[in-house]
Amino acid sequence: MTMTTKIKTDIEIAQETKLKRIQDIASELDLLEEEIEPYGHYKAKISLHALKRLATKQDGKVILVTSINPTPAGEGKSTVTVGLGQALHKMGKKVIIAMREPSLGPTMGIKGGATGGGYSQVLPMEDINLHFTGDLHAITTANNSLAALIDNHIHQGNELRIDTRRIVWKRAVDLNDRALRKVVVGLGGPTQGVPREDGFDITVASEIMAVFCLATDLQDLKRRLANMVVAYNVDRQPVTVADLGAEGALTLLLKDALKPNLVQTVEHVPALVHGGPFANIAHGCNSVIATKMAQKLGDYVVTEAGFGADLGAEKFLHIKARTAGIEPSAVVIVATVRALKMHGGVGKQQLASENVEALKKGLANLEKHIETIQAFGLPFVVAINRFITDTNKEIQALTAFCEEKEYPVSLTEVWEKGGDGGIDLAHKVLEVIENTKSTYTPLYELDEPITDKIQKIARDVYGASDVSFSDKAKKQIEQFTSFGWDKLPICMAKTQYSLSDDPTKLGRPTDFTITVRELKPSIGAGFLVALTGDVMTMPGLPKQPAALQMDIDEHGNARGLF
Repeated sequence: MTMTTKIKTDIEIAQETKLKRIQDIASELDLLEEEIEPYGHYKAKISLHALKRLATKQDGKVILVTSINPTPAGEGKSTVTVGLGQALHKMGKKVIIAMREPSLGPTMGIKGGATGGGYSQVLPMEDINLHFTGDLHAITTANNSLAALIDNHIHQGNELRIDTRRIVWKRAVDLNDRALRKVVVGLGGPTQGVPREDGFDITVASEIMAVFCLATDLQDLKRRLANMVVAYNVDRQPVTVADLGAEGALTLLLKDALKPNLVQTVEHVPALVHGGPFANIAHGCNSVIATKMAQKLGDYVVTEAGFGADLGAEKFLHIKARTAGIEPSAVVIVATVRALKMHGGVGKQQLASENVEALKKGLANLEKHIETIQAFGLPFVVAINRFITDTNKEIQALTAFCEEKEYPVSLTEVWEKGGDGGIDLAHKVLEVIENTKSTYTPLYELDEPITDKIQKIARDVYGASDVSFSDKAKKQIEQFTSFGWDKLPICMAKTQYSLSDDPTKLGRPTDFTITVRELKPSIGAGFLVALTGDVMTMPGLPKQPAALQMDIDEHGNARGLF
């Protein structure tokens, strides 16, 4: 009788890890005792005074982790981010990981948490995946305080002459709740407010989340909040938070949330987990403040941007990097055999069977993302995130493709082996940083017309043949240009599953048109959102939500989180 080794779950590995006190993690960094604000034993916030104190210190090198288009088969971008950070730490490098905070919507829905996996996780994963230090709740409260102030202003006489049919600010909740997409508020008579149509976004799609993640300090946060457009008046002119006089209160609600959160990995590497906009409907990057602080505290910063290079990486490079003056030293493009087979036409149920031909067909998706990173002038390494079902022939086919094209490639096993499984990847990343000069250049200039910027993203990043604009989008482009908003970068809202705006078109589709149905001004954040396809700002729950598997035992330990 043969014994089979039980594979531990992410939560079992997390709960078996003996964590260091957060003060011990902080003591390894150039932080003063008074700059650490503990939240229990294993979490802390870092005072923004640390960023000011270290302002003249040389910035560490930023390594951006992105991936191919995600599939239900899994890519493990966060896992590779953590594993690479742990590998660099094992090599004696002073490294800090900078990641986004998970949203409760996907955690309780279909995706699960976002703290990495296996022996490459940020901990305490239960806290981070649930309420953490309350940052997302603070953003939710600020969002809904603004909504309440708008409706109260209208109820109290509407001095700003807001057109109640043209209020663009929605309420927010950090859950997937399709029933809240369209609602009516103000019912019940004169004392209950003015009836109007409204709706809810998921918190991570709120412009306040984008503002929060792009602000450079408290005053910049206040300035950006003041610039947010909430409605249009009867003359169709924009009404802002500054017009309502609400920016001070909103900033006050966010003052503690704006401080980055310090945690640790399974191998006790420092990690800043802060901010969490979605990458398919927002800009998909952790906060500028956390990334800049990590650059001051470490020689290397490993950070990730959501979904594939067509979304998170493009937005990191066109929006976040430009805003913050960050120039990445290298990019890691994560790929898995499983996901590539799906892009090659294999169904999810057949992924465990060897299929080299499907893998080869799916390589076109990886190649397009590589071409995109090359177009930005950045050195890169392809990280093959190994799964237990991958066969040697499949791994060899993927590796041979990269070697033939002279793409730096590394087989990583960071889920199973932690930092040890990423040593080769770390060596190759350091090698490309040292030997390949970055010539980072955005693909469009900010002073180009709105339509040109969108077309360049669609053609150069997605591989589209054309862009179609709805009549509504055309009118909005004309209107936004008249308001002077045409010099802002573009944030594309697009499905994460395909390079096109059709989630069913996997691989590398060709001869397709991207349809922009409407635009949304995020003037506080400093970009214009172009909505394509059926991307919604309030997701729904699946038939079997992950929440139904969650529980807690008699000792208070979480169960069923992943």
